[in-house]
Amino acid sequence: MTPVNRNRLIALGALLFAGAGLGFIAFGNIGDNLVYYWSPSELLSNGDKAYTATIRLGGVVQPGSIQWNEGHTTLDFRVADGPNADAKSVHVRSLETPPQMFREKIGVVVEGTYDKSGVFTSNRLMVNHSNEYRAPKEGESPRKWQDTLAEGATTATVTPPGAP
Repeated sequence: MTPVNRNRLIALGALLFAGAGLGFIAFGNIGDNLVYYWSPSELLSNGDKAYTATIRLGGVVQPGSIQWNEGHTTLDFRVADGPNADAKSVHVRSLETPPQMFREKIGVVVEGTYDKSGVFTSNRLMVNHSNEYRAPKEGESPRKWQDTLAEGATTATVTPPGAP
């Protein structure tokens, strides 16, 4: 076999291999592994389609909806389209300890599944926060940020884990 024919054969084999890989990606079950990102109103409007998919639900923690059971590490709250009381919302149950910055009116993204009982079971809870750093002013305590966490939660419903 001449070097030219050998190089052509290698190139043909590489093209066939690449084509097979592309075909697998295009026609395989890749759709089963997708995670949809929906707002509460989109989740509620999708009906049966919402029950079978892994979903990332994004919105705002509705004021007055947080219920933290420290003994069982169960967190129940509502994720709404906006901070208004009349915004569409979804009941979320998380079995993990929430992040320290978790509070009412903060943006969150929860990943999990929605069931027919109307409860979104979360296996991952992320809060949306600013990436800006502000050094404490002269005479100000470096732990002043913890006061904003305590202000964000109502004492009747929850005290965030790690708050003073």
